[in-house]
Amino acid sequence: MGLGTWLLDNEQAAQAVRDAVSIGYRHIDTAQAYGNEAGVGEGIRSCGVAREELFITTKVAAELKNYTAVMQSIDESLARMGLDYIDLLIIHSPQPWREFREEKRYFEENKEAWKAMENAYRSGKVKAIGLSNFLQDDIENILAVCEIKPMVNQILAHVSNTPEKLIRFCQTEDILVEAYSPIAHGAILDDAAVKVIADKYGVSVAQLCLRYDIQLGLVVIPKTANPNHMRMNAELDFVINDTDMDTLKNLEQIQHYGEHSFYPVFGGKLK
Repeated sequence: MGLGTWLLDNEQAAQAVRDAVSIGYRHIDTAQAYGNEAGVGEGIRSCGVAREELFITTKVAAELKNYTAVMQSIDESLARMGLDYIDLLIIHSPQPWREFREEKRYFEENKEAWKAMENAYRSGKVKAIGLSNFLQDDIENILAVCEIKPMVNQILAHVSNTPEKLIRFCQTEDILVEAYSPIAHGAILDDAAVKVIADKYGVSVAQLCLRYDIQLGLVVIPKTANPNHMRMNAELDFVINDTDMDTLKNLEQIQHYGEHSFYPVFGGKLK
């Protein structure tokens, strides 16, 4: 389990990192697009735990699709965070956000971006490299030319929205799947059917959703700035039985993510 920091500003991110590390978290996830890398870096330096004990992820902005721009952005991320290396670097999206899941696929551009990722890996600037929001053919495009295989694909995966085919493909290719918004960005918390199952195990809906993803073999990175939620999210010492896992997997898919539905990852379109 890691801590997500999407939608936190620098000050909030710094405090969230300190709180999470004090609770026991060691994996922190940020991105160039979040605008809080400096805050995450401040949190890392002031959390009281040695840098080498932490696992820090950031993501190359979705709009950067050439070698030079990607390499420059990596140096900028390192400088903003005040780090000597990044544990995991991810391409945030196969397409710029304003063109997310549209016709132009950016296959050639992503190959060039991946060369920069490989270069950063070889130089020691990053310890692992991966992808985010890449579909199977996006991944196959990279696998066809890469010298270093993607190690991670970070995707939207939660109760009622589980892309099983993509998850199986990644796992077959030995690509670790990370689930962002594993609690559906809060949109599932009031689902009556999910609440019935959570009550059966004596846990919250959030805990049930996190355990669900973990039992699918996924890494989860729930975002919160609330220390109490951080603690509860980490208390997952229970097992969902197969019948309930199937029920959760086959629930009607969420169609609306509330105030955040305009984000491309939730099906919206940026103007």
